[in-house]
Amino acid sequence: MVCFRTVGVMEASLLAQRRTLVRTGHRPWPLPDAAWVMGQTWLDLLFAHWRIPEQELRTAVPPTLPIDTYDGSAWLGVTPFRVVGARPRGIPPLPYLSTFLEVNVRTYVTLGGRPGIYFLSLDATKAPAVFGARRAYRLPYFRARARVRSAAGTTRYRTRRVAGDGPSAELDVEYAEAGPPSEPRPGSLEHFLTERYCLYTHDSRGVPLRGEIHHPPWQLRRASGRVHLNTMASAMSIDLPREAPLLHLAKRQDVLVWPLAEADPRASVV
Repeated sequence: MVCFRTVGVMEASLLAQRRTLVRTGHRPWPLPDAAWVMGQTWLDLLFAHWRIPEQELRTAVPPTLPIDTYDGSAWLGVTPFRVVGARPRGIPPLPYLSTFLEVNVRTYVTLGGRPGIYFLSLDATKAPAVFGARRAYRLPYFRARARVRSAAGTTRYRTRRVAGDGPSAELDVEYAEAGPPSEPRPGSLEHFLTERYCLYTHDSRGVPLRGEIHHPPWQLRRASGRVHLNTMASAMSIDLPREAPLLHLAKRQDVLVWPLAEADPRASVV
């Protein structure tokens, strides 16, 4: 039996994804000339970030991708959230396939003057999402089991990797919003960590690939919380510092994604 509330969320996400093209002036470079190929809506995102030495990341990031730093440090983020309305262009969201939980581990790189995201790992609760992203975007996706519970303004997110082809990894984090939403100010750390409009990966030869992304500016809230368990980074032999992470929340983001293309390191933002 299909839940009418779920169908309503799917329809709303489809319309919201299309509306993202109305606002483009915040982008650091123009939209691609080619057509976008995938839409997604992300809900209830937590950004947990740790400041770490650049050399700590170097073994996990290909040498062809320069790691970005802010105030002399690299940053690693762990981001759990809920996906709804995931769909290829021209196909409406399907209630089962287009909704799942995800957590990614990410850092930040710039190539050809275009700041982007490099994903060290991504875990999702739906096998088709894992297979599709691996095949189409050459991303290190793994199958996971996860659950989210919210009560009295506090959310607890737990996930455990169950894929047989990746190292074990778990996350158990509890968090709540601690301020009103606002757009990140250009030049701020929050802007550095979130306002990025492409992802990077590489092909079998090690050649860098770029996937363009578009969405409205982030609406971020400060957050408070506690990390009960986090082995997402240690699964890649990265040691996170003992201090508490910097936490932000975002209620929603509607996203369009373009296909991968070879990233020319000599190009610049136009």
